[in-house]
Amino acid sequence: MSLKEVIEVEAMEDTPLIQFGRAERSGPRTSHNDALVITAVLANYEVGRIFIDSGSSTDILLEVYDQMQLGDVSLEKVNTSLYGCTGDVVHPRGMISLPLTMGAGTTQKTCMLKFLVHVPSAYNVILGRPTLTAFQVVISIYHMKIKFPTPGGVGEVQGDHLQSRKCYVEAVRKGQKRNLDEDHHGVPSSKKGKETVAEGAPKEMETPVKVQPAEELLNIEVIPGSPDKTTRIGSHLRGKTKEEIISCLRRNADIFAWAPQDLEGIDPKVITHNLNIDPGVKPVKQKKRHFGPGKEKVIQEEVDKLMAAKHIEEIQFPEWLSNVVLVPKRAKKWRMCIDFRDLNKACPKDFYPLLRIDQLVDSSSSCELLSMMDASQGYHQIMLAPEDRKKVSFITSSGTSCYVAMPFGLKNAGATYQRLVDKIFRS
Repeated sequence: MSLKEVIEVEAMEDTPLIQFGRAERSGPRTSHNDALVITAVLANYEVGRIFIDSGSSTDILLEVYDQMQLGDVSLEKVNTSLYGCTGDVVHPRGMISLPLTMGAGTTQKTCMLKFLVHVPSAYNVILGRPTLTAFQVVISIYHMKIKFPTPGGVGEVQGDHLQSRKCYVEAVRKGQKRNLDEDHHGVPSSKKGKETVAEGAPKEMETPVKVQPAEELLNIEVIPGSPDKTTRIGSHLRGKTKEEIISCLRRNADIFAWAPQDLEGIDPKVITHNLNIDPGVKPVKQKKRHFGPGKEKVIQEEVDKLMAAKHIEEIQFPEWLSNVVLVPKRAKKWRMCIDFRDLNKACPKDFYPLLRIDQLVDSSSSCELLSMMDASQGYHQIMLAPEDRKKVSFITSSGTSCYVAMPFGLKNAGATYQRLVDKIFRS
């Protein structure tokens, strides 16, 4: 079926016309290759991760069968086996008849279907040609949607891009673990839920695998002739792709920050961070903590860096005063933080929605290239509201200082930063 502005399919003369328009498309604006994954009602259970597979000759109920607690008593014995596209043979546990409901309101439709009960998978259910025929389903991968005729009109179910990509990631992980097991023992592992290999494998395989880059990285001079101004790209990039990436980096060399002084910050007209402290809360001035000579040196060096970058300035009469805290890092180094706990208690929570890391990871599942942007000192590029600077103060052996830029550790700093990023992408 070719993609046109409107795709029309008429299943039968006595059924309504089924069509897909451009306005119905959901999800990413760019083209996608996501599998069509939907949610439907199966035996009075709302079940997600249902894979629409027109290449499957049967309907398959996977791991969700055990969660539905239907029991093996309801299963009919079957003597047939399932064959994958690679010739793999799977023996199902049995067959069960269950009602499947799709659609909503007056365009809802229910059919009694027979499902083969299978083994664990990234999906809960696979709907093959029997279901697609029973419902007279018309599929549009482009629109991530299925439609079917009902007595009340055309029923439809929208696919879920996020569920599809989560299933893709999980399927890849399961496949990688299965391959690892078979490579070291010839058969799948009998140990479930562990990142270990099959029985009899070398003991060193039982230790957790340290996550490493998928390939070696290659240093590239962003500004030719300046070996101290580099970034890294994948060493496996070849030909035109590699040339275009390097060219893009060099065309945009002005957006790289090589030193804190290069960070000009965000214009306060665009965004500033406001504390919005409860006026009924009494300001707290913490007593200075004492550190050993080694730690005092680390603190002073960090204060000098912040002062040189104009992220902080000296202050004589702070309204609130917080202490410095040193947090250990790798390689026996220290990170200087500020104890803003008292100040944070006086600030109401900003409920601006933050992104979840699992959504970010899942959204990149089918991408060929991954590019990571390190927003260097991103918080420090947002200015504090002038009236709040005296409140964001801290004390060290060299005196008292206050932040001019938004520091880490403030209660609503993450929400302010996310609001800025969203504003940038919208514009």
